[in-house]
Amino acid sequence: MNVYAGLTDRVLIGDGTQWTERLVGRTIECVAADASVPDRAFVGTVDAGLQRTTDGGERWTESLATDDRVTSVTVSPHDPDVVWAGTEPSAVYRSTDGGESWTERGGLTDLESASRWSFPPRPSTHHVRWLAVAPDDPEQLYVAIEAGAFVRSPDGGETWVDHPEGARRDNHTLATHPDAPDRVYTAAGDGYALSADRGATWTHPQAGLDHRYVWSVAVHPEDPDRVVVSAASGAYAAHSTTGTSHVYRWTGDEWAHAMAGLPDPDGLARPVLATDDTAFYALSNHGLFRSADGREWTPVGEWHDDYDQVPRGLAVV
Repeated sequence: MNVYAGLTDRVLIGDGTQWTERLVGRTIECVAADASVPDRAFVGTVDAGLQRTTDGGERWTESLATDDRVTSVTVSPHDPDVVWAGTEPSAVYRSTDGGESWTERGGLTDLESASRWSFPPRPSTHHVRWLAVAPDDPEQLYVAIEAGAFVRSPDGGETWVDHPEGARRDNHTLATHPDAPDRVYTAAGDGYALSADRGATWTHPQAGLDHRYVWSVAVHPEDPDRVVVSAASGAYAAHSTTGTSHVYRWTGDEWAHAMAGLPDPDGLARPVLATDDTAFYALSNHGLFRSADGREWTPVGEWHDDYDQVPRGLAVV
């Protein structure tokens, strides 16, 4: 097992028992890797473009050279050489050669809703916070804009479909599932939402979700109805190591707390959630935790005081 855990100022790489620190001193935004090429990973940064390793983290090179923040990155589930990246200001890039070269998929900010996009801490700008590819269609791309819109492309970024009525606007994380390819799950600052028709229309299952600033969402690899989210009462509570955050699981008709084995919510920065082939993972400022079912969590590996940081990204491959 290769784990790439992005903290605020470094990336931790390990096998679940101990960590090696890489990219120390960089300001990390996001992390992605794919199980078919486990020694290759991508890390988006504020100050050094998109970084790539092809040897499990020993050496890193700048893959997408840009002065913009690289705020999102994902590897296509159809072809590991197809990689998508998003930036601040909002732009989407695609690589078809594993990150060797990149092409911007233009027209994103020509959408009508773009005039209303704004990221509150830096209100003059906005960014692509998450990218997801439909599990049955390599050209169907979903894009989470923070803050302002959920947008999609049916043709690999050639054209864009603007924000639909009912979709969340302060989108943070998107998820899909191969056993329910029409679904899109989103965790957003204005709540959780689910689409059953590839993002065209949305429902908002909120029952039991006592904290509506939702940051991360993950869906169990074996069951598209087994969903976990991390949430807080607001942005400050979520993005601070002195804040308060929670993890919830979907029970089929409502949300329930899923904190067994996790640190106390007080002092817990919102966990970043991910999956491998069999389980959920939650990266927090207090460590990495694993759960087979989203009900109970166990710690994975050692954790140092220096790692008490707001987590930025997680890939388990």
